[in-house]
Amino acid sequence: MNTMLAGRLHVPGATFRVEEVPIPEPGPGEVLIEVKAAGVCLSDVHLIDGSLKPFVPVETVTLGHEVAGVIHTLGPGLLGDWAPGMRVALQAGQSCGRCANCAMRRAPCLSPHTRGVDYDGGWAAYALAREDTLAPIPDHLPFDQAAIIPDAVSTPYAAIVDTGAVRPAQAVGVWGAGGLGIHGIRLARLAGAAPVIAVDPLAGARDRALTFGADLALDPADPDFTAAVRRATGGRGLDAAFDFAGAPAVREQAATVLHRGGIMVLAGLTPHPLTVTDGTRFSWNRNEIRGHYGSSPEHVGQLIRLAAMGRLDLGPSITDHLPLADAAEAVRRLEQKAGDPIRLILVP
Repeated sequence: MNTMLAGRLHVPGATFRVEEVPIPEPGPGEVLIEVKAAGVCLSDVHLIDGSLKPFVPVETVTLGHEVAGVIHTLGPGLLGDWAPGMRVALQAGQSCGRCANCAMRRAPCLSPHTRGVDYDGGWAAYALAREDTLAPIPDHLPFDQAAIIPDAVSTPYAAIVDTGAVRPAQAVGVWGAGGLGIHGIRLARLAGAAPVIAVDPLAGARDRALTFGADLALDPADPDFTAAVRRATGGRGLDAAFDFAGAPAVREQAATVLHRGGIMVLAGLTPHPLTVTDGTRFSWNRNEIRGHYGSSPEHVGQLIRLAAMGRLDLGPSITDHLPLADAAEAVRRLEQKAGDPIRLILVP
């Protein structure tokens, strides 16, 4: 039997191992992808430490939801014009095919499944993909950059342009300048936000935020924090605040510096409760809290075009490449912020 290496999470015991598993065979409507690059996300770390759980019951799952490669084998019954050797990125998830919206062929799916969380992902030499999750990529777009577009780039992009509905000249705050937030800064600037204010407790992350396009980078513990936001926004406060850190303290702080009518978008995931200390002030200001999760296929397609046409250079986002066999080391480096990584890439 042909086998391959795969980074597998054994969910009941929260145990992660790189192990030999059979190479899967594509079923109807599926293709087998030869993986060329797979991103390592903080969500993977949280899956391994048990603070994030799959949304559907699984005993064991191959991690990895940021994946790019080439089509290796075609399954039966494909509707698209696919061929072996085609370069593709994989959407980070897929529709369930069973909910009321899927039955009526309406978007969005009410119970989407995430690659590498609810079904096997791309920390492997080969990965299965349903054909409706394939996103073609041009020859000149490197696999590592294409791989991180689903999630690392598309999640903040969707949060900014859709959930946050950022418009030119709006004041935007981005809490957390890590793998998601650093792209949120770049994309808010691309959308025309002004000013773009980054907030992070790490001095190195604040320096990086300025390099990636923030107009101002603040320490959330600075006693002058609120006054600094007011000065930068002409006394108005923020039109939109984005939490990419997933921390209760972030949400409390962001709520205090919103302009009247401003919104707070929760893109960072956390199991902790959400609280707003001054609920009266929040209501009087007609502020809003909007949850955000992932992105849609059209967002990935738009970002591939932006990257392919040079509007968005993702090269600086790639911190390092590691062999798939060293996946545990990549997880350790991200968890401990060793080297302050943006995105680490696993290469089978």
